Amino acid sequence: MKHLSPYFKKYKKEAIIAPLFKMLEACFDLAVPIIVAAIIDKGIATGDKTYIITRFLLLIGMALCGFCCTIVAQFFAAKAATGTATGLRRELMAKISAFSFTELDKAGASTLVTRMTSDVNQVQEGINRFLRLFLRSPFIVFGAMIMAFTINAQIAIVFVIAIPVLFAIVFGIMKLTSPMYKTAQQNLDSVTNEVREDLNGVRVIRAFGREEVQREKFVEADKRLYKSQIRVGKAAAWMNPLTYLVINAGIIAILWLSAGKVNDGVLLSGGVIALINYISQILVELVKLANVVIVMGKAGSCLNRIGEVLDTDPSIKYAEQKTEAKSDDCSVRFENVSLTYAGAGAESLTDINVDIKRGSTVGIIGGTGSGKSSLVNLIPRFYDATKGSVIVNGKNVKDMTREELLSSVAIVDQKPLLFSGTIRTNMQWGQPGATDEEIWRALELAQAAEFVRKKEGGLDEKVSRGGANFSGGQKQRLSIARALMTKAPIIIFDDSSSALDYATDAALRHALKTLPEGTTVITVSQRTSSIAHADKIIVLDDGKIAGVGTHDELLTACEVYKEIYDSQTKANEEGADNE
Repeated sequence: MKHLSPYFKKYKKEAIIAPLFKMLEACFDLAVPIIVAAIIDKGIATGDKTYIITRFLLLIGMALCGFCCTIVAQFFAAKAATGTATGLRRELMAKISAFSFTELDKAGASTLVTRMTSDVNQVQEGINRFLRLFLRSPFIVFGAMIMAFTINAQIAIVFVIAIPVLFAIVFGIMKLTSPMYKTAQQNLDSVTNEVREDLNGVRVIRAFGREEVQREKFVEADKRLYKSQIRVGKAAAWMNPLTYLVINAGIIAILWLSAGKVNDGVLLSGGVIALINYISQILVELVKLANVVIVMGKAGSCLNRIGEVLDTDPSIKYAEQKTEAKSDDCSVRFENVSLTYAGAGAESLTDINVDIKRGSTVGIIGGTGSGKSSLVNLIPRFYDATKGSVIVNGKNVKDMTREELLSSVAIVDQKPLLFSGTIRTNMQWGQPGATDEEIWRALELAQAAEFVRKKEGGLDEKVSRGGANFSGGQKQRLSIARALMTKAPIIIFDDSSSALDYATDAALRHALKTLPEGTTVITVSQRTSSIAHADKIIVLDDGKIAGVGTHDELLTACEVYKEIYDSQTKANEEGADNE
């Protein structure tokens, strides 16, 4: 509730007006049976047409007033609910944006999307229902009972008995079905996950001919959902017959008790009709109240899940003010660095000590899972080292402001990603307001200018979500160009040439030599050919440094590097022979 209050408080006026107008609407509803009784007893019984017409017009007027009250209440309730949900959604987005990769990995992207969308929407619906019905329904229930006492106190005892019984039935069934609804929701999540997985992996599924297997998995999940929903439906189905049984029993009791009083002239027939109308109103409002409580329960659970995200403090916090850097000829220095991912038992990096000179070209190589990406991810602080220090341009990364660190390091991820818009807007991520000349320069360096020129729109060529309208190699080159646009003194290529052919890769390496003096280039690759030219090569094996040196030095001094080189050389020779 603490996360909801700051935003809900902004709508105090709406939170008061909405229930007040719903209460006013309820007053009109409670007055209707009395007017109908008067029409029967005074109008129809005496044949007074004028009285009937005037009271009929009064009912129409009350209906119009009630309708206006409903519109006003709905408007202010929706305004309060929507505004609160919007504020909550923005806070969530700001919180998630501040998360490090550690928190993002722990929570999972799908979970965070669910919190941002369906959970917030459920909270919004809960607020809306609460403002409209939570006060109105009890007011109608107890108001109807009070009105019944004004008609005849003895017969009104039926209401005193019926209301607790109805409460017990409605809320008893609700309590019974609540865990069933939870199970059904979990099964629905399973079905949703199956659909998401199948859609994301549709190409792989078809490639392996696994359509039938995946279809059977979906059917099994759907069967579980079906059974749980049927179970809920069977339990919930008892509500209507039981409540109507009580209501009908109440109506019979009212008619039975009223018969003698009508004969004695103590009670008129219009009063009997009013009593029946009131007990029917009670039934309707109790069912509404039960639905409100269910929605509020769901909203409360969703709010708790949202609170879990909002209560998570980012593990990475940046310095607020710049500090003076120590004089250092190294762009990056790792001092006794170790890294253990959250929830992992073993270290991914262990006791890393290595210097990267300013203006040098450095390659990082190793087998799969050796820690290459983990090492370079420490430089822009995607993760924080669990032990040791990472020094960038003479300053510990933990002592740098966010802006300072981001302006110092540019990274091209191994999974290139473009954003919907145009090529120009994607390039301007690296340098807002960049000119076309600057963009073309970066594209030339990244070996992307040729295919961009062939595009009908040029720099204004549309980019679909994720860059789906470009090939893997094209996305990699555009991602490289975007990183070059930053003009950062440290540029990291995290296996970002994996989709490039050898000729394009070689041309890219040659182009990078023209970067401004003092630019440090760090290349993570699984190809020895991509890093053989580097001033220094760092070889990783199982999270530890297996060797550091030039290509020639490592061939003689590092067995791990020699094995990688020999295996790739042999593979290339066999490929050439086969051709």
